[in-house]
Amino acid sequence: MIRYTTTVDPDAAILERIRDGQTGLYEVLIKRYNQRLYRVARAILHDDTSVEDVMQEAYLKAFTALPRFQGKALFSTWLTRILINCALAHLRATARRQEVTLAAVETGAPTEEAPIDRGEMRLVQEQIGRLIEKTIDTLPAKYRVVFVMRELEDMSVAETAASLGISPVNAKVRLHRAKRLLREELRRQMPEISLYSFLGERCVRMTRRVMEAIMRASSPSVRLPGRKPVEHRGAYPPGA
Repeated sequence: MIRYTTTVDPDAAILERIRDGQTGLYEVLIKRYNQRLYRVARAILHDDTSVEDVMQEAYLKAFTALPRFQGKALFSTWLTRILINCALAHLRATARRQEVTLAAVETGAPTEEAPIDRGEMRLVQEQIGRLIEKTIDTLPAKYRVVFVMRELEDMSVAETAASLGISPVNAKVRLHRAKRLLREELRRQMPEISLYSFLGERCVRMTRRVMEAIMRASSPSVRLPGRKPVEHRGAYPPGA
């Protein structure tokens, strides 16, 4: 259940303008939350194959449901919860839910002493980033999602708990166990590596995909705020 919040929503002003008909401003929110939604969806789906489709679905469902958003939770929390619901529904539909055990990850020291150029350094960093992502992927799903939301996305305990529908204490316990399994020192030793990155062209592409779908307002599956929304069962969190 999403808990009520007394915090001023930083998205409130732009949401009001969108409801007043400035539909194009929705792309500001898409760009603002692309990184978060990608990371959370990637943590749940455990692979990169369907993440962008699930993100687009979540953005469109949130846009369609804007007339029903009452501000009892932060918009970012509400949007994240919709994304989580969409990702879980995708898992159920494709029967890809699975339990993963922690696997040993081997690292090797460089065998050559010759200096490497910047291009090679970037390649090494990308490889290490993928290695860490694979390590995170070995966590049981309930720990993996909390770790990504708290440590990579810097979401608060309260927002993480509200998004997942668990208690703040439970969120803290799951994070502690995730850190223990992952040996957090690996992240501290490589602070410059961006994990589950969704920036640059990927962010632009996602924003364009969602806005193009929204602008096709004549489609029966997409309605502008203010019009009668179409129901999407199971997509929207309670208490929004």
